[in-house]
Amino acid sequence: MVFFHFAIAQNMHSNDIATIKSCRAASNDAIARHDVDGIAKYWLDDFVQIIGRGVYQTGKDSIVAGWKTLFKNSPQIAYVRNPGEIVVSDNDTLAWERGKWIGIHSYSKGGNYAAMWIKRNGNWMLKAELFVSLKANKQQ
Repeated sequence: MVFFHFAIAQNMHSNDIATIKSCRAASNDAIARHDVDGIAKYWLDDFVQIIGRGVYQTGKDSIVAGWKTLFKNSPQIAYVRNPGEIVVSDNDTLAWERGKWIGIHSYSKGGNYAAMWIKRNGNWMLKAELFVSLKANKQQ
């Protein structure tokens, strides 16, 4: 019975889930183009990011600078995040995303990730992302 209520609740959030998937796809496209502004447009000012090897940064401006340096120093690097599950809170203000990520020409070939989304002024924005590297790239 609990699963049934959960399934109905998530079905009611299908538009929110579709929007978050669309934001993730646009972010993936921006990474492929090395468009840092396109990536960062989904981040809140106090965004937190923990990369696959445990290094973390806080604050949108600091993380933007890190991505610009990464793309400058590694012109072939790319990442793809593939959502496996998105759960929206019962009050439509928070969402949990989990999935797998792939690293291309990176220190890692990928792993798992989780993200926290917050709805602000009707827009889904990222508060935090956590990446865990599970596939070492021996060539890097």
